[in-house]
Amino acid sequence: MLQVLKNWMLPIAMLTGALFHTYISVLGFLTPTLIFCMLFLTFCKISPRHMKFSRLHIWLLLIQLCGSLLVYAVMAPFNAELAQGILICVLAPTATAAAVITGMLGGNVAFLASFVFLSNILVAVAAPVIFSFLGTNSTLPFWESFGYICRQVVPLLILPLLGAWLVQWLLPRFHRWLLSVQILSFYMWSLALTIVTGRTVTFLLEQPDPHYENEVMLAVLSLGICVLQFYTGRHLGKHYDNMIAGGQGLGQKNTILAIWMAQIYLCPTAAVGPAAYVLWQNLINSWQLWKKRKE
Repeated sequence: MLQVLKNWMLPIAMLTGALFHTYISVLGFLTPTLIFCMLFLTFCKISPRHMKFSRLHIWLLLIQLCGSLLVYAVMAPFNAELAQGILICVLAPTATAAAVITGMLGGNVAFLASFVFLSNILVAVAAPVIFSFLGTNSTLPFWESFGYICRQVVPLLILPLLGAWLVQWLLPRFHRWLLSVQILSFYMWSLALTIVTGRTVTFLLEQPDPHYENEVMLAVLSLGICVLQFYTGRHLGKHYDNMIAGGQGLGQKNTILAIWMAQIYLCPTAAVGPAAYVLWQNLINSWQLWKKRKE
């Protein structure tokens, strides 16, 4: 029964958020807390003793950072909203669930777990700088904008990691209990997805321009970016005998965090990009798992 629920939770969560957006969107204040708790539970499974870093990690991080800036630079002169929506689809850190999919596909879980850590650190450092120059905080002086974003983003991404490692070290019994209740992160993810979907739908219905050209273009472009990131990660990983982990590390994004950051720091339309990315990456993962089972 639980597996059936997991298989259908993505459409259930998004449909619930869309249908009841008026009531769901007011719960937006819960999103940072849910992201924090999901990251904390995930990092409880990652031990610093088991982390090993390779040259492939560096290449993937460079693509994540430089690729996001490159797509923004190319698209911004034509449409700033589309540029911001695609930027966040590339910059967003790797999803915590990527390690699970990597294991199911027969990939290197240890490599992917290490990259989840590095990817979150990169975003914690780079996002405050990038968002200070564009989006809703670009009109503020740099240091004021940078400090404001740092106070929100850095604790959200760094403190769960430090907290998880402190629990491993100081409270081993509590840590073992946390490992036994990892299913809680699934329910938190479901609730967070419902909330961010509700907020996105509320924005779309309340905007004065009802034509939605940018939103449709963002959905289409996010599909292209999703496929490109999976392909690039797999192609690059193949040279380091880590094809599966490379693809999942670069392609499977923490879309809940991406939608939240877009809604808070970028133009609201930009959130449509990662919202559509949720569907595309899950379709790709489903196809990969079906192909694996068939083989």
